[in-house]
Amino acid sequence: MMNDHPSTTQSIIMDALSTLSSSQLSTLSHSLSSTFHRHNHHLATLLTSPPLFIHTLNHLYSLSLPQKSLLIARHLLSFLRLLTPFFSSSFPSSTSNRVRLCDLDSVLLLLFFCEVRQHHPTILDTHPTHWQTTLQHYKFGSDTMLCLSTLTITPYQTLGAYIDLIVKCRRFVRSKGCSNGRKEVATAVETVVALPSMEVPIGGLECVICKEEMKQGRDVCQLPCQHLFHWMCVLPWLSKRNTCPCCRFLLPTDDVYGEIERCWDTIVKVGFQRSC
Repeated sequence: MMNDHPSTTQSIIMDALSTLSSSQLSTLSHSLSSTFHRHNHHLATLLTSPPLFIHTLNHLYSLSLPQKSLLIARHLLSFLRLLTPFFSSSFPSSTSNRVRLCDLDSVLLLLFFCEVRQHHPTILDTHPTHWQTTLQHYKFGSDTMLCLSTLTITPYQTLGAYIDLIVKCRRFVRSKGCSNGRKEVATAVETVVALPSMEVPIGGLECVICKEEMKQGRDVCQLPCQHLFHWMCVLPWLSKRNTCPCCRFLLPTDDVYGEIERCWDTIVKVGFQRSC
């Protein structure tokens, strides 16, 4: 696992972005701009609606630290998924980790709290009943990383905000020990169900799981990396792992942190190829 120092993370993303064409960068920046503005609207609504603000704040109070970390992890994953498809047209993605609207409100407010604390450590030392007014003055008085202004911004500003968000979210998630090192996680059920079956083209091929020959003409399982396995061998394997037994290709998983590592692995590989 590579060092997750903020400057290292930033350079990896920048190297990966530098491999995109002008049209791809334009498409990505447009998608990011739309997402940022949508999130800006959600946060503005939170800060101007006392009932919604109180409800969201109470929800945050009810969450443990691991649950808060999971919220930020889901948010990070949603942004990584905007980038990774540009690097592989066949990049498979699990759909089970979508962010619900109530969770989006919570994570936006939580990240906004973190940002305010970073720039003004004592600004929220008042009673929580005063926080909404205090945060309104902060948000509407300056453009922040999380909530870009409604004015037109350049694609480079959008990409800069994107990199900043990825760095901060990834640093937070890993600092809480929630994604420290790669653990074994099961392949997403929907991915396993969709795996194709094909006939063994030639004799002499070995299933690396059981070490026995896959007889020519027999139906076997083909993973996205093109490697073949006996169905009875690979299904138990995928119920515990999301890697190919041959090449360690990462398949989609329903585990949020496993999906983050899968997306990040793709970005690292592209960035590394660029820097070589």
